[in-house]
Amino acid sequence: MANAGIVKSVMRRQVSRQVAAYASARTTRPREPLMTATDPAMTALAHGWSALSLLHGRIESRVERALQAEHRLSAREYSLLDVLSRQHDGEGGHLQMRQVADSVVLSQSATTRLVTRLEDRGLLSRYLCPTDRRGIYTDVSGDGLRLLEEARPTHNAALREALDQAATDPVLAPLVDAVRQLQGGAQPA
Repeated sequence: MANAGIVKSVMRRQVSRQVAAYASARTTRPREPLMTATDPAMTALAHGWSALSLLHGRIESRVERALQAEHRLSAREYSLLDVLSRQHDGEGGHLQMRQVADSVVLSQSATTRLVTRLEDRGLLSRYLCPTDRRGIYTDVSGDGLRLLEEARPTHNAALREALDQAATDPVLAPLVDAVRQLQGGAQPA
C-alpha cells in the first residue's frame, strides 16, 4: 500500500514537470499568425474546395439519375462492378475487400453491404482465396458483366454531359479542364 502512494506521488511530480516544460516551451516560442475567415489564402482555399465539391455533386447527380433511369443501377453499384471487372488472374490481380472499399470510396462495412446487395441480384459472386482461406474475393458474374457493358455508354454519356455543362460555369471550368487533362483528352477552351 505504501508503495502505491509513493508511485502516485512520483508520477504526479513527473506530470507536473512535463506540464511546466510544455507551458514554458509554448510561451517562449514565437506564435504563428492565426488564419482568420477573411484571410485571402483561407478564403481562396475554401472557395476552391467549394467549387470541387459542387462539381463532384453535379457529376454524381447526373450519373446517378441516368444509371437509375436506364439500368436500375446506382453510381456506387456501377463503380463497384467496374472496379471488380478489371481484376485478372495474374499476380495481384484480385482485390481484397479493403482495396475494393478504397477504390469505390466507401468504408469496408458499406462496401460489404453493397457487395451483398449485388450478390443477391446475381451480379457478383464471392469465393475463398485459394492460397489464404481467410481471404474472400469477389468476381463479377456473367449477368453483372452484361449489365456493366450495357450501362457503360450511359455512364460515359452522363459524365461527358455533366462535364460539358460544368465547363460553361466560370467557377467550375478550370476544374473541368483539370479533369479532362487527367483523362488524357484535354479539349481546347
